[in-house]
Amino acid sequence: MYETLENMTRATKSRILLFIDVLLIPACLFLAFTLRYGTFTPSEKMIASWPLFPLLMIVGASVSIALGLPKIKLHAFETKAVLRTAYFAAILTVAAIVLSYLLKTGAPRSVPIIFGTLLFWGAVASRIGGMMFLSALHDLTSPRVPVAIYGAGAAGIQLVAALRMSREVRPVAFIDDSTTLQGITVAGLPVLSPNALEKLAAAGRIERVLLAIPSITPARRQAIIRKLAHLPFEVQTLPSYVEMIGGHNLVESLRPVSPDDLLGREKVDLDELQVSDTYTRKAVFISGAGGSIGAELCRQVLKFSPARLVLFELSEFALYKIEQELAPIAQKAGVELVAVLGNVSDEAHVVRVFKQHKIKVVLHAAAYKHVPLVESNEVKGLQNNVLGTRVLGKAAARAGVERFILISTDKAVRPTNIMGASKRLAELMVQDLDGSSKTLFSMVRFGNVLGSSGSVIPLFHGQITNGGPVTLTHPDVTRYFMTIPESASLVLIAGSMASGGDVFVLDMGEPVRIRDLAVRMIELSGLSLKDKNNPEGDIEIEITGLRPGEKLFEELLIDNNVLSTPHPKILRAQEQSLSKSQIADLTRGLEGLVESGDIATARELVRRYVSGYLPPESIACE
Repeated sequence: MYETLENMTRATKSRILLFIDVLLIPACLFLAFTLRYGTFTPSEKMIASWPLFPLLMIVGASVSIALGLPKIKLHAFETKAVLRTAYFAAILTVAAIVLSYLLKTGAPRSVPIIFGTLLFWGAVASRIGGMMFLSALHDLTSPRVPVAIYGAGAAGIQLVAALRMSREVRPVAFIDDSTTLQGITVAGLPVLSPNALEKLAAAGRIERVLLAIPSITPARRQAIIRKLAHLPFEVQTLPSYVEMIGGHNLVESLRPVSPDDLLGREKVDLDELQVSDTYTRKAVFISGAGGSIGAELCRQVLKFSPARLVLFELSEFALYKIEQELAPIAQKAGVELVAVLGNVSDEAHVVRVFKQHKIKVVLHAAAYKHVPLVESNEVKGLQNNVLGTRVLGKAAARAGVERFILISTDKAVRPTNIMGASKRLAELMVQDLDGSSKTLFSMVRFGNVLGSSGSVIPLFHGQITNGGPVTLTHPDVTRYFMTIPESASLVLIAGSMASGGDVFVLDMGEPVRIRDLAVRMIELSGLSLKDKNNPEGDIEIEITGLRPGEKLFEELLIDNNVLSTPHPKILRAQEQSLSKSQIADLTRGLEGLVESGDIATARELVRRYVSGYLPPESIACE
């Protein structure tokens, strides 16, 4: 029945509400006479006033339509709608007085006043009653999730108003830290202390908490989330005021708390510098455009209105996806979008693309980055990550590109795996190319990226969703983390500051212990950790042992010799490079490897040219 009523057309619902308004008029007029004379038996004055009934119904229908009362949704019946109802009743009261005078009915002057009062309350009651009836009917068929709103301020009150129109959730209480608010009623809901949450959850009265304090700092938000993490319900958070004024629906804007909310530092604001001159009205080429970092670089570069954006990608499907996403945005911004399939190692193809599209800025994000896979495919990893970077860099120099920015990784610092070593060699290749042409070559080094393909966050999420266990290679593994937008912004800003041969790193705060991250994710999922202290828990953490080439701790700097930059969170590292003869020997050696596929020679070459490289077998011997 609820679905039938809910699926009625807006026109049908409006006609029903208009019909109710019109029917209320004779009913309220009859009651007005009844109350005036104290009897339900029609009096002479009522009979003499019978023309008032049809005339007021006609006037009432016209006034109701003019005020738009039938068009107000029941779920949206609030202060302004009540005010319109008051206008409706007042106009009908005046109409009753005028018509009584013109028709000379002789009805008492108090009857129109009583009629107007009854009509107002009748119209309001009919809508509130209808709203309650529909809500009860919906709860019978599909009960709404009971939720508590954390924050009894303006945002919380607005959220309650929005949720009362929702089919999915039902607000039952406010939670607030302020003792002055606790114990009172706000927007029809009691305001309780955070200490009451455990009892409410145990009694089944709430299944979710919505954090509605968008003005608080990220650090304060993290503290509240940590305080709620042990409770058996999902926590969702309202976005900041900046996000809310972007036009999003308040209820739809609620998002589950993501693990990056708990990384122990505030997100780095990298939008402070004016970088648009580097990319605006320039032809920009992004390799690996279909990957996590490459795709975000594409999105952010589009904001600067480049003349042309060339998406270069080896994977046909990845290129198709990013082109489909960006095409309408580029068209709206007046940016030419070009999708090109290709391999960075294909020098002739890359040179053609650079010259054909008059490329001025290259952002090189294409790379093999999965540590275990590259560890077991050493030659291909070195060919793609090192020789591919050199081919792309030389092509950029030949084509007169203004800037070439390599996306590197913290795994390039004293690497213990071929992937990290290949990225360090790629850095050395880029440093060698700088100064050989007018092209400014630079590189940006950062830590693990949340949400990128192969990262730990989606891995843990999938394991928790499947009931566990969550696999961890070592209980003491730590990593630096940053978000995808942070990493892309760093690349763009650092690229605009490059003077040639620069290695930029981001001040990422303290590293995060991966086990702590896993525990937080388990708790935020409304589950508990299963261990010797809690054998009845839900999800267990299983230690699998370090993988080949995996380090316990990552570093961002080879040496501690760093310089500041105009941005407080970006540093410029000063590191040693290889001589021209060493680079020539390295290049010949790598090209020979591609022909021979000799794995032993590949590892010996890495050991010779990568300072601090410690292969997995050396680690095992320690």
